[in-house]
Amino acid sequence: MHLKTGMTVRVMSGNHKGKEGKILYVHPKKQRVIIEGVNLIKRHMRPSQENPQGGVVEREGAIHISNVMLIHGGKPTRIGYKKLDDGSKVRIATKTGDEISS
Repeated sequence: MHLKTGMTVRVMSGNHKGKEGKILYVHPKKQRVIIEGVNLIKRHMRPSQENPQGGVVEREGAIHISNVMLIHGGKPTRIGYKKLDDGSKVRIATKTGDEISS
């Protein structure tokens, strides 16, 4: 996975195109991400000990990873990889060539 939890991304296609948010959860097997404040869905909850009232809860739904791009320096960019002289592999922003920290 080229995206990790905590990164800021922009949705590039779909109903939520143009929205930005922080990644809350990454599901590598399904290639999906959950982004804060994007793709809100309503979930009908049965009363439980944590939620004694029950009712309708709004929460974020998953978006396919191909529909989002990393925001680096205020602009969306793709992610590339580069090997350093010491043999380690780092991620770089393809637009600027800068190393991505995290």
